[in-house]
Amino acid sequence: MTKKTGEKNGDKNGGDGSVNQGAAALARLPKAEYEEQLAHLQIELNEMARWLAYSRQRLVVLLEGRDTAGKGGVAAAITATLNPRQCHLVALGKPSEREASQWYFQRYVPHLPAAGEIAIFDRSWYNRAGVERVMGFCSEEQVHAFLRQVPTFERLLVDDGILLFKYWLAVDQAQQEERFAERLADPLKRWKLSEVDLQARERYAAYGRARDLMLQATHTADAPWTLVDFNDQRLGRLTLIRHLLDRLPDYPVPEKKLDFPGLGHAPLEEHFSGPIQPISPYRPRRNGG
Repeated sequence: MTKKTGEKNGDKNGGDGSVNQGAAALARLPKAEYEEQLAHLQIELNEMARWLAYSRQRLVVLLEGRDTAGKGGVAAAITATLNPRQCHLVALGKPSEREASQWYFQRYVPHLPAAGEIAIFDRSWYNRAGVERVMGFCSEEQVHAFLRQVPTFERLLVDDGILLFKYWLAVDQAQQEERFAERLADPLKRWKLSEVDLQARERYAAYGRARDLMLQATHTADAPWTLVDFNDQRLGRLTLIRHLLDRLPDYPVPEKKLDFPGLGHAPLEEHFSGPIQPISPYRPRRNGG
């Protein structure tokens, strides 16, 4: 379920407000159905991107949530079929010593979109109110300053015409534990697991309390939050994308028709006359080979 920010955001233990609906969590959206629904949404995302380019609007989407919530997965679903020159994924690492000495928002500003562009932030300036606060990477004075400043910062973005959407991806600890274990066991996902992630396992409640304080201070008329249940990541992705599309103007932009005449001759093969030739094709490994 998707909860409105005005409702109770968490329980007394700092959880995600019992977003897990018991038996419903066992009935995951089948992969085939997910892919079918996602394909329809991706067509709409491309139509939205054409509208942005035509209208020269700027779109910013912030994806926030606990470790393993599914931020990277939904970012990939949004950007998969869009022009990477128009749609940019922003996933910044640990700030450098120089960046740490700057105005806090400074390193995020260069990644804001120009006319007709989209910026998807996989974590954003809200790191200060979340992981930095909970893990002790900043002082409480810095957190309070951030919470005072961020509504003004976001109001400036919106006043300048940027379309700003902020999403919190909610996940219960049981699901988080399952995903941590999967990352540990899967060599293709092992890079997603860090020492900080493992320490976060012991601070689930603390993250919830920090989240609630963040939402209370930064859920504004200019830049409201939307909470999305991501215990079922496939369903969560579809829910978030549908919500995003429904809150943007539905203005179809006609596609420019391109002529595609025949070649007028047999297709040519690519030949190399110099000493450099293509490498040998990959030879698939056979079982036991």
